[in-house]
Amino acid sequence: MPRSKGDHEARRHDVSAAVWQVMATRGFAGLTLRAVAAELGATTGLLTHYFPTKQALVAYALDLLEERTLSRPRRQAGEGLAALRDAVLDILPLTPEATDSNRIWVSSWDNALADPALSAHYARMYAKGRDRMLQRVIAAQEAGELPSGEPADLAAGAQAFALGLVVQALFDPAAFPPARQTELLDKYLAGLTST
Repeated sequence: MPRSKGDHEARRHDVSAAVWQVMATRGFAGLTLRAVAAELGATTGLLTHYFPTKQALVAYALDLLEERTLSRPRRQAGEGLAALRDAVLDILPLTPEATDSNRIWVSSWDNALADPALSAHYARMYAKGRDRMLQRVIAAQEAGELPSGEPADLAAGAQAFALGLVVQALFDPAAFPPARQTELLDKYLAGLTST
């Protein structure tokens, strides 16, 4: 009996969940057809129906990661400086789900650095993130919550602060629990307002 489109979509959903679980537990380097098949409880032969090559699996995994990142609920406590704070909080590994996402992103950097097309994609993605922060910085400057100055530099600094804190929290979660991450963010923002 032929499978229906719904069966195919359900199976793709199962494969997506297995890909996500492998990336969350083993990082990007551990993403193999064999590992995904084991997580799925299937054979690698079944998996090659969806991903004929490791590169196809990696491309799919990155799409899945970006889709999940963009669809996560976002904080919206206000405008200006509060919105900038929310944007950084949304990046930090403050929950188990955000920690998994960040572990996967950080572990994918190695692939991105080795692949010029992927590297260019990541550069565009991070530029979009800076643009989102830039809008919040400009609003905070217009509200008098941040000093005048080059808003693009402040946005780049906020993104660099967030990514640096992500890396520290992933490698040393005992030293950078969620409360400390939030405290460090608030001190960082207070330092911006006092200049």
